[in-house]
Amino acid sequence: MGRRERRGWLRGLLGPAAAVLVVLCFLSAVSNLERGRDQESKRQLEDALRRSCVACYAAEGVYPPDLAYLEEHYGVQIDEERFTVSYVVFGSNLMPDITVLEQGS
Repeated sequence: MGRRERRGWLRGLLGPAAAVLVVLCFLSAVSNLERGRDQESKRQLEDALRRSCVACYAAEGVYPPDLAYLEEHYGVQIDEERFTVSYVVFGSNLMPDITVLEQGS
């Protein structure tokens, strides 16, 4: 195999290799966007739960006894297929401990 033939063979590989690299970069970028969107959704749910707890305390003088109370009286909606919420009450006058976890994490 001559020198020219080897160069032609290498050039023939560069095009497909560059295309594969572009596709991999695109898929990585899409994955990062989805991960960021999921983290933002989790943060928004945590914020909504805390704001609803504070609103309940301001209006009623006690923190909500459970998540069902927040959902029923304050319109909080939890996508239970995506998130698991831990809601631990220490007392009616203490802010509950709220932890939101993504399913499958």
